[in-house]
Amino acid sequence: MDLQIKGIAATPKGQDVLFSARKKSLKGWRSKSRATHEDRPAEVPSLDLGKLGDSDDENNYTPLSKWYPRLGCPDSSSTVSWGTPLQTPVRRHRSQKLSSLEQKIVPENLPQPSDKYKSKYQQYEAEMKEGYKQYSQEVAEKNKNAQPQLSERKVADKEAVQPEDESYDDITALDMKALVQQCYTSKPYTVQQSIRKLEAEDLAAQRRKQAVVEQVMIDQLSRAVISDPEQNTIAGNDEAVHRLQGFGPVPLRFRKRTLHDTKIKTNLSLTENVLSNKLRFDARIISRNGRDACRELIGFFFGYDKSLTIYEYRQFGRNRTSTLPFIKKGIYSHQRGRRKGKPYELGDFYSGANLTFLTCDHLNLSDSVKQNPLLTLRLIDIDDKALDSFKSTLMENQQGLTKELDDKATFLAVQNMVKEKLSKRGVRTVTRLGKFFRQQDKKGNGLLCKSDFKEALKYFHLELPEKIFESVWTILDENCNDRVDYGEFTRAVIGEMNEYRKEFVRKVYMKLDPSKTGSVSMTDITKFYSARKHPQVLTGTATEDDIKSSLLETLVDACSNPNEVSYCEFEDYYEGLSLGMSDDEDFVNVLRNSWGV
Repeated sequence: MDLQIKGIAATPKGQDVLFSARKKSLKGWRSKSRATHEDRPAEVPSLDLGKLGDSDDENNYTPLSKWYPRLGCPDSSSTVSWGTPLQTPVRRHRSQKLSSLEQKIVPENLPQPSDKYKSKYQQYEAEMKEGYKQYSQEVAEKNKNAQPQLSERKVADKEAVQPEDESYDDITALDMKALVQQCYTSKPYTVQQSIRKLEAEDLAAQRRKQAVVEQVMIDQLSRAVISDPEQNTIAGNDEAVHRLQGFGPVPLRFRKRTLHDTKIKTNLSLTENVLSNKLRFDARIISRNGRDACRELIGFFFGYDKSLTIYEYRQFGRNRTSTLPFIKKGIYSHQRGRRKGKPYELGDFYSGANLTFLTCDHLNLSDSVKQNPLLTLRLIDIDDKALDSFKSTLMENQQGLTKELDDKATFLAVQNMVKEKLSKRGVRTVTRLGKFFRQQDKKGNGLLCKSDFKEALKYFHLELPEKIFESVWTILDENCNDRVDYGEFTRAVIGEMNEYRKEFVRKVYMKLDPSKTGSVSMTDITKFYSARKHPQVLTGTATEDDIKSSLLETLVDACSNPNEVSYCEFEDYYEGLSLGMSDDEDFVNVLRNSWGV
């Protein structure tokens, strides 16, 4: 068979030529060698077939050229083959591309744009320049506004301890923005909507209280000793029956056992009728921690042994609820005040009263509650029907409250003196006063000395006569250790909202902080706050953004961190706002209109 390879015949002479060609390929083609079947252009390098031969070092490959492979289409004038190199290096192509962009070369064949497109391009260019100018101004304004906030945080301690100027009593722009929030006086709901809402809230509260009552009855009855745990001695149940001859006693699991007959040996048995003689009350924790302040507590005072217990009601989602013991059942006594050490009586339970407990006596309390050695609970609601059944006992215990009522009268006189000064600047003073106390509290235990309180009253123009201040300090510093909780001092001098108002403040905060983390971001404040029903927005004199910005500005001034609001800061804000509003319904309408509770 006559084989041909690229025009070389399979003859002896042709085989010699093929052998010599292969020998040359092993040695490598010369740079100026030409193909036998066609002429190679001068700028095209020769194809090195020597790399196809066997070699001990196959991985050591060195490319013929450092050029990168060309991904674009080759020129139509050149012939493409496997050995065709690049016509134009990439580096030269990139440099040409950059130079064309820099020089803005316009192709010769491109027609000139018409006047219509020229005007459109000029308009587009002007709009882009104007948009970029506005964007630059907005960014500069944001940076300018953020810079004072950062500088304020850096020198917060220095600013807090410096006294205010003489014109502190005058109404400032910040006070005017805070007073804007007092304009929500209209009712947000109709009469029918309000009735339905109140009925739904009452029904939910009754179900919640009924669940706690059932849990208390189950817990107390199950823990009581109501029967003799030993089994009755009957025929066939004596020791002889339980012994096998030669094998000793029979194990308990193999014995024949029967339910024993109830045989009560205790002198007093705890029954449902005995537990029914109780007084139910609702309470809350007096704390600066939002997680603890928003706990729902329901307690019971039992008349048969004068003991009390408190349970916490928790709700997870819509359908899942839990009732857990918070204070176990027992007889407790006052831990502070005029009647320290005396056990709690029926007269100690009324709306607004305080119950104090030692946290070391209750191991199941949370760590945040255990940080303070004393746990203070405020009673916010009392079962009036149950209280009427104890009227005879209640009249006997009224004499023990005389001294405490005198102390409250002293605090009320001081609050009336200060209230006149805070009618218009309550938000600014109360929030900054709380910030000052928190910054002075270096140890974090909430206790400050007498000099700190005098300094604070002087800085915020709330000076008291020396005699009145000493009487207030004597009542508060019952341990005579020159340390008083600044929350108690603020409540004694400035006062606080009633429980009806505080209930709605807690509702708003629980809506903002459903996970009970203790702080709310300014983003959530902006998202939940609504100014649609504000009178100025309805009349068109202000926009919703204006009302919302006034709230955010006053809140930022009240907070140590401008990006979030803690529970104590949120409460202080509405404490100051409450000072200028005498009607409870007007204050509640402020919260209902703006937060939708």
